[in-house]
Amino acid sequence: MSLVIENLRFAYEDMLMQFDLTVKAGSFLAIIGPSGAGKTTLLNLIAGFDQPLSGSITFNGNQICQLQPARRPVSMIFQENNLFAHLDVFTNVALGISPRLKLDNDDRDKISAAIARVGLDNMQKRLPGELSGGERQRAALARVLVRDKPLLLLDEPFAALGPALRADMLDLASELHTERKMTILLVTHQPEDARRVASHTAFLDNGKITVCEETQKFFQLKNYIELGDYLGR
Repeated sequence: MSLVIENLRFAYEDMLMQFDLTVKAGSFLAIIGPSGAGKTTLLNLIAGFDQPLSGSITFNGNQICQLQPARRPVSMIFQENNLFAHLDVFTNVALGISPRLKLDNDDRDKISAAIARVGLDNMQKRLPGELSGGERQRAALARVLVRDKPLLLLDEPFAALGPALRADMLDLASELHTERKMTILLVTHQPEDARRVASHTAFLDNGKITVCEETQKFFQLKNYIELGDYLGR
């Protein structure tokens, strides 16, 4: 069972992108590459926020290209997080279960447990503006937990954090990946992020995935000029 992307074509301005990628279920894949190469576009296509010109996306044997974003087996966290500024942490996380906030006691227990799991147990009533950047991303991760989708897309969610806090958040994402057995795709500009948490790493350049390999082997590759240039070799 896996995520399979075949001949997925998308046009942006004068760039024609074409993505082909297979990610084994339960993998943690980091996607690195130059700015403007198409990394965020790839995640948006998987999530359903952008529509391809052609091609297919299959997850665990099911074609998802025709599904609306809300019906896809996907959660996504962005760099700016996904929180509503006028809602407290508990309510922001609760939206992952019910957009209309129709909650029973089991739902409330599940939300509180998710908030506690990400280390925000005493902050349930705080607004996002009262949280640090790392705490806001923890709240976004709590909402991922209550959504309980098998595929998680992370679009540079920790890029604005300092090195130590970013490492902490990466470790938390890795722990949740292990606990929930999710398939995770992480877009990052930091190769050290891939080395820290990813089982596999892909290099995306000029609208195409040119390399995808186990992370340890990936950073030992010598015969890809563009990758070497990107890494500063």
